[in-house]
Amino acid sequence: MPLVDLVMPKMGESIMEATILKWLKQPGDTVRQDESVLEIATDKVDSEVPSVTAGTLEEVLFKVNDVVPIGSVIARIRTNGAAAQTGSANLAYSNPAQPASQPVRAVVQPSSNGAANRFYSPLVLNIAASEGVPLSELESIPGSGNEGRVTKKDILQYVADRKSGNAPSYGSAAPAQHVTGPRQVPATFAVESAASPVVYSTGNVEIIEMDRMRKLIADHMVRSKHISPHVTSFSEADVTHLVQWREKVKKEFEKRENTKLTFTPLFIEAVIRCIKKYPLINSSLDGDKIILKKDINIGMATALPTGNLIVPVIRNADQLNLTGLARQVNTLADNARQNKLRPEDTQGGTFTLTNVGTFGSLMGTPIINQPQVAILAVGAIKKRPVVLETSEGDAIVIRHMMYLSLSYDHRIVDGSLGATFLSAVARELENFPSNREF
Repeated sequence: MPLVDLVMPKMGESIMEATILKWLKQPGDTVRQDESVLEIATDKVDSEVPSVTAGTLEEVLFKVNDVVPIGSVIARIRTNGAAAQTGSANLAYSNPAQPASQPVRAVVQPSSNGAANRFYSPLVLNIAASEGVPLSELESIPGSGNEGRVTKKDILQYVADRKSGNAPSYGSAAPAQHVTGPRQVPATFAVESAASPVVYSTGNVEIIEMDRMRKLIADHMVRSKHISPHVTSFSEADVTHLVQWREKVKKEFEKRENTKLTFTPLFIEAVIRCIKKYPLINSSLDGDKIILKKDINIGMATALPTGNLIVPVIRNADQLNLTGLARQVNTLADNARQNKLRPEDTQGGTFTLTNVGTFGSLMGTPIINQPQVAILAVGAIKKRPVVLETSEGDAIVIRHMMYLSLSYDHRIVDGSLGATFLSAVARELENFPSNREF
């Protein structure tokens, strides 16, 4: 019975190591294929690493809280029966000259399968490749395994039905793409879930131990203030036209697009237009070199049920229309709150938006999300009496007003650019076309 190596998965281009949080299985435990074996963590996002084969956990090579380089063998699983054939098949496919008695290295890695985001074991992929089942068909097969994954039984039944002409039509999830070999099995990811904090009581004082995520946030905040000399500029915007337009179209928008229209995608639209006018805002600093980013990747600060904070990133936000932005905002926010974010969902941001108005704040002085150079905070929208200039003179009217605040890195962004950019965002919001189509 061969041994299969379980390898620390790769979780993003810039991530070189991960911390073991918890072993869900211990040596001697029986492990099902695709069953989670351990929990790991990088920065703000945690993940569960599934087994690539069925068998018995032979040994674990690292302890809880060990920091392990990506690609290192973290455990070994002794296969049995059909699983042993799986290991041998994978071995023969990838390297026929290697003796079957040596441990099989099974790499676990986040999936890059786009919208389908399905999990496939190497055995399933081998069968699909040998039987000529394209990826589009594979993605349409209902799975009976853990979390709906396609098992050996599912693919064999599908192949048998296919050969007999009785294969059900499930619809195609993607353009036809033939499976050419075993794909790396993905790890499943989640934002750190709420854990009961360690509480100590002494007299009239209660001491609560920070959880891991809170420690990371605290470290990031202190490091950002240490790295970047912060300056914050303030402005206010009359967003009456924007508020009225959204109120008018939000029900039809949700009915037609099957997603809610919040204020956030409208704010992001304005930010994108202004970044294109003032690209230095979309940069970072490397030593004494300023790096201008061509991609506009907008981070959106999201509060979690645990009270912690995470910043999912909308990549290439400038290439999305309002509907696309609304979908991304809602999907990322929901995934964050439901512990479904992937590591890449929080990486690569070039500018951050935080809506402090969600919690009733009129304004805030946000801390820059390193290595970015600016962050915009939008406050609560309030009705206030304001003086409005008309052709017949000044008039006091009730308008929807909102404060904006921009914190920026004074090493790169001077007050003139910071204030100009902030004023431009305010004007974009004020000049929102009330007759706009969506």
